[in-house]
Amino acid sequence: MSKIVSDLRRTLTPLTPAFALVAVQLVFFGLPAGAFIRGIVLGLLTALLAVGMALVYRANRVINFAQADLGFVPAILSVGLIVFNGLPYLFGLGVGLISSIVLGAIVELAIVRRFVRSPRLVLTVATLGITQLLSVLAIILPRLWDEVAASERIPPPVAWKLTVGTFILNANDLIAMILAPLAMIAVGLFLSKTQVGIAVRAAAERSDRAALLGIPVGWLSTIVWMLASALSFLALFLRSGILGVPIGGALSVSGLVLALAALVIGRLRNLPTIAVAAVALGILEYGVQWNAESPLLVAPFIAVAVMAALLMQRKGVSRLDQDTTASWRLADEVHDLAPEVARVPWVRVMRWGTYAVVLASLVAIPILLRTDQVIKATAIFIYGIIGLSLVVLTGWAGQISLGQVGFVAIGAAVSAKCTEAWGVDLTLSLVIAAIVGGLAAFLVGLPALRLRGLYLAVVTLVFALSVTSWLLNDRFFEWIPTKRIERFPLFGRLDIDTPTRFYVYTLLVLIVVFGGVRGIRRSRTGRAILALRDNERAAQAFGVPVIWVKLTAFTISGAIAGVAGGLYTHLNYSFDINSYNVGRSLEVFTASIVGGLGVSFGAILGAAYLRGTEWFVTAPEWRFLSTGAGVMFMLLVLPGGLGALVIRVRDELSGRMYRRARKKENVS
Repeated sequence: MSKIVSDLRRTLTPLTPAFALVAVQLVFFGLPAGAFIRGIVLGLLTALLAVGMALVYRANRVINFAQADLGFVPAILSVGLIVFNGLPYLFGLGVGLISSIVLGAIVELAIVRRFVRSPRLVLTVATLGITQLLSVLAIILPRLWDEVAASERIPPPVAWKLTVGTFILNANDLIAMILAPLAMIAVGLFLSKTQVGIAVRAAAERSDRAALLGIPVGWLSTIVWMLASALSFLALFLRSGILGVPIGGALSVSGLVLALAALVIGRLRNLPTIAVAAVALGILEYGVQWNAESPLLVAPFIAVAVMAALLMQRKGVSRLDQDTTASWRLADEVHDLAPEVARVPWVRVMRWGTYAVVLASLVAIPILLRTDQVIKATAIFIYGIIGLSLVVLTGWAGQISLGQVGFVAIGAAVSAKCTEAWGVDLTLSLVIAAIVGGLAAFLVGLPALRLRGLYLAVVTLVFALSVTSWLLNDRFFEWIPTKRIERFPLFGRLDIDTPTRFYVYTLLVLIVVFGGVRGIRRSRTGRAILALRDNERAAQAFGVPVIWVKLTAFTISGAIAGVAGGLYTHLNYSFDINSYNVGRSLEVFTASIVGGLGVSFGAILGAAYLRGTEWFVTAPEWRFLSTGAGVMFMLLVLPGGLGALVIRVRDELSGRMYRRARKKENVS
């Protein structure tokens, strides 16, 4: 009897957060029976996506942002065959399923496998590029029928209806309630009962050891991506019958948050827990939508629930749990030149010559470029400052933040309020924005101390979503600035109300922030942050205060982001919450990875690359550099980022100059 109780407890304990989410819905956000069933159906569709993301994570240890888009293209193909060509439901379903499996294999073989030896952050960003490529394909595909697939619904194959209260459920709802669980059960049986599935699990646990034992890890990864793509197709296909083809993309931001939340509640690998958590989150989301005064209130309620569910979990002690942080490190720290190399005259000439070229370029920008281009160059500086905040938090501390623009938005709103309502000097308003941004990051960091890696990424993502939909929305708070933001003279004397002068001012702020970041990096605080990233237990053994060092990294990062927000809102003369959406956070994250988080100036190089190629490159043959394909190409060629390339060139040239100088000394 005790063994039965023990087994039951072991089974139910991981499901506690999911049960808690459902309890919150039942107590605070009640639903009629029909709406509750619809919440279960939508939760099952999210579960399909979350289980697919879990499979990819187990195989490649990355967040697959392209999970929904893998099934979006085959789903649109099925919609075209069924709706536009009038072909049978089962034929469209079969063609779409086969297409999804083929597409998953192509993506893994052609793209993912090219990044097999790259850092995990690089491959994660590469999946964002895959998302863009598949989104373009999904837009082009309906042109085969000269139709628009958005919002089209797949008609139910049989005339079945069930009325529950005021809700009418049709055959598409019934099919989803049957097919989605069967698909996930089939995946579970495949992984536990077949030799290939057992090999997939073994490779997921220790891919290096599996490869030594002769297990074809690469082909198993292909199989995993095929399964993930098939699950994604089922989710999008079934959704097209219930709600219609998604408009504007395969998955909304809230849908992404729910899938990621279910993934981390299930500790990234417990598929039953992930599936149940996704269903619970789907029910809770539908309950909040049903009861809330505005759909914008869904995000903060879900954010609080997700945070509570994550904090309810006990800290994992397994190898996979500990692996969620250390291997997210992007690149080794960049070393300074050896003193004897740095003293070589030609090395000094190269260093100061580089500074001179950079300075001359910065001076030439407002002279040679048009006014609109000067404004865009100023925006690049601001994006560089945001990138510096990620260098501190992700590059130094190893904490993944997917919602950094949330802190930028807070700084922007506060700085704009100071200028608009109280006439505060811009410089002082930036200081206030830094203080408030740092405080916000400190508060977010407090409950996040127990979370690391992907867990923290989800928390920052839901935080950013809550900021843009509720916290800084003028529909809920009257203090949010809505009027034009004037640029008053600095200290009442220096006019900066022209693009060129604001360009110079922003450049000076960037230099100050950059110098401050370099100073912190060389200080005891910077060394402590890096020590925690590399080996937290060893650092703690040497007396490093873990909690305070982590909170310091959060605070510094938030303060820098707040300064960037203050500059950005004054650049645009207004505070527009739409400028700080979650998509912008992912863009900033991508730019930082492209630039390289191992060096401080990598953040600036990444911003210059991503925005510069978009705004300043006009040649058609080079425009692809700003697209998802261009980002993947850059990461494939330079996995360490542009900053690592600069350091590599520096080391190569300095080494040659040093050897040549030594040879001359030996000859003389």
